[in-house]
Amino acid sequence: MIHDYLQLLNIKELKPMQVKALDNIKNGSQVILLSPTGTGKTLAFLLPLVELLDASVSGVQALILLPSRELALQIEKVFKAMKTGFKVNTCYGGHPITTELNNLSIPPSLLIGTPGRIADHIRRKSFNTKNIRTIVLDEFDKSLELGFKDEMEFIIGSIDNITTKILTSATNLEEIPAFVELKDPIYLDFLEKGVDSVLIHKLVRSEGNDKLDLLFRLLCQLGQESNLVFCNHREAVNRISELLTDKGIAHGIFHGGMEQDQREVSLIKFRNGTHHILLTTDLAARGLDIPEIKNVIHYQLPTTRNSWMHRNGRTARMDKNGSAWLVMAQNDYIPDFITEPIHEMVLGEEAGLPDPTPWETIYISLGRKDKISKGDIAGFLMQVGLLKKEEIGRIEVQDYASFAAIDRSVVKPMLKQLSGQQIKRKTVKVEIAH
Repeated sequence: MIHDYLQLLNIKELKPMQVKALDNIKNGSQVILLSPTGTGKTLAFLLPLVELLDASVSGVQALILLPSRELALQIEKVFKAMKTGFKVNTCYGGHPITTELNNLSIPPSLLIGTPGRIADHIRRKSFNTKNIRTIVLDEFDKSLELGFKDEMEFIIGSIDNITTKILTSATNLEEIPAFVELKDPIYLDFLEKGVDSVLIHKLVRSEGNDKLDLLFRLLCQLGQESNLVFCNHREAVNRISELLTDKGIAHGIFHGGMEQDQREVSLIKFRNGTHHILLTTDLAARGLDIPEIKNVIHYQLPTTRNSWMHRNGRTARMDKNGSAWLVMAQNDYIPDFITEPIHEMVLGEEAGLPDPTPWETIYISLGRKDKISKGDIAGFLMQVGLLKKEEIGRIEVQDYASFAAIDRSVVKPMLKQLSGQQIKRKTVKVEIAH
């Protein structure tokens, strides 16, 4: 079966870390899996978890707790792509709980969610916990950092028959809280077993305390490379976004103060190449489905070693090289926890705006719930929109909508061609995604 799952996921072979997890996560095991961001921990625990599910048992059998909605949806997407035959649902804050209550009326075998929302459902008795044998605490350190300790303690204390516990983390766990109740856990530590990638640390410094012009010139110099620009607060992201917009730099933003659909569209545009620049808080430092990043830019310096490591973990992954840039004002200093060699760079005074990306993202008002697939979208765009295959980029189909990257030069005539048209006898709205 594992071979079948890998084929469905277009994966040729498992990594050593995933093989080790598969060998050690069994019924009754207690496993702590430590591995850097982006190395495949999700599959490392999903593959053995499927083996622990029993088709003859009704109700929730396994529970995955994690710190963010985006990570929950990402894991659900992987699990659904495996086509295991087992039902899965996600629960998270920020949207009406009634949808989740409807889903839980026919309980899934696997339930994925944030600690706050799962604890809420347990208090409401939305689902029965008696058949839960497996619990995964994914990105456990991040959940603790975000203040979910009480909720996780309540959830674990509410389930009587847990036999298998899996903790994952991208950093060393100095101490495991007593409420987890781990007994002689197996440690699978892959934090020091990196791949052959090179991360170069660089620094640029402004002549005064205003760093925005420095950031602008840096982004112009980096051109078409993919860039994650980190700030410490959402207000800073919004402020810098306005200033970069005024200067003509196309970009996306991502932070916890945005509506969920806005965040999702930002990620979609970043994934498909519509934007090469994403301004973000540490919310994007891990647990998100975003592509290999060439440059991580610390516009505001991280406040902890963990934050520094997680941000930088977005680049120089999977045998690719990358750069971590520090953008510093004249009187800024490098924190003591940053110990890596840093190369100070001097930017040229003149820099032209980066060329527009080749792609624009369009919104299509039908999705999975309308029985629409990527193939349906591609066929519609080529047959009705008169596009060539090479003019269509990445297509993403969600429950109630779809998104596609389209060659910028053909978007306007294509939209006219698609006005009032249908997919599978359903009239569809097509427009540029905002």
